[in-house]
Amino acid sequence: MPWFLTGRLTSFRSLTFSRNMVTLVVATTIDPASIGPASALLSMPGWHPGPFLQDMASFVNKDVRLLKHDYSNVREDHLDKRWEAATGEVVDEVIFLSRHTAASNRPALTIHPIGVPHLREDEVPPAGGKPGWAAPPNARMGPWLRLLKGIAESHNLTPEFEVTLEATHHGPLTDSPTMFVEIGSTEEYWKRQDAAQAIALLVWKGLGLDGGIPVGDWRRNNGKNKILLGVGGGHYVPRHMDIILKDDVWVGHLLSSYSLPMEDNGEAGVGGTWREAIKVAYEVTKEAFPGGEILAHLDQKSFKSWQKNAILGFLKEKNINVGKPQDFR
Repeated sequence: MPWFLTGRLTSFRSLTFSRNMVTLVVATTIDPASIGPASALLSMPGWHPGPFLQDMASFVNKDVRLLKHDYSNVREDHLDKRWEAATGEVVDEVIFLSRHTAASNRPALTIHPIGVPHLREDEVPPAGGKPGWAAPPNARMGPWLRLLKGIAESHNLTPEFEVTLEATHHGPLTDSPTMFVEIGSTEEYWKRQDAAQAIALLVWKGLGLDGGIPVGDWRRNNGKNKILLGVGGGHYVPRHMDIILKDDVWVGHLLSSYSLPMEDNGEAGVGGTWREAIKVAYEVTKEAFPGGEILAHLDQKSFKSWQKNAILGFLKEKNINVGKPQDFR
């Protein structure tokens, strides 16, 4: 038996369907912005106890598995593969519930993909993952952002809370399409029950646990096959957000300018790990949206002319099309 299954495991194996495809929702008890939404979600109908993965309890509702643990989310690598090995169920996607921190301390509800594709091999990731890696982005991000905005508005959380995407950052390592859904940005807001309820409703409705049609299922995309790959801008990707909020847009990785290190080496060319970051982000986004057309959207104002020219040249070299706002409609 693999090392990560040496802990407690119930007889749930006999209850699982052969190679069942499931959504894994992950919450940690050490984070009030994680366990708060998880508790609100578990108060809704249809849940029953599932297996233990080591000392991690789980709860089952249709094809959703909520896994509760006592550790740091960004350090719990390969939960998708560990779950598959333990239960025989294939993890279709992973959704982490988490807190968000920001220097502004502004209250926020955020969604983002994960990875640190810009780091060199000799660098130590500050919050999980591994250099040069990014998880496939969860296809639900764009539709869920718009759903979350509607929920926040109907529950009078806006304009107090900002509803936004964040750029790609941090771990943990996963192979399945993944996103983080977060409450920010201070302990006061992490513990807010109205914010926790909004996130619980997002998951409840978004996964179709309310009996409705799941939101953001790429397999039900009605022929809308264009995906935004964000390149450049700040951490909250405002110019990409302008497109995503106004239109029915699918969202892949979002690489802020700080994730595109570029060095002007004159005649020697443009150095840095920006090429690797774009390449990895594109490849895993393509993996997450089979059959889709990925368009890179550049935050033009965030680049100097030599940076923009270098990026456009690299995108052309890799046959990655560039899209303007109207191209995503």
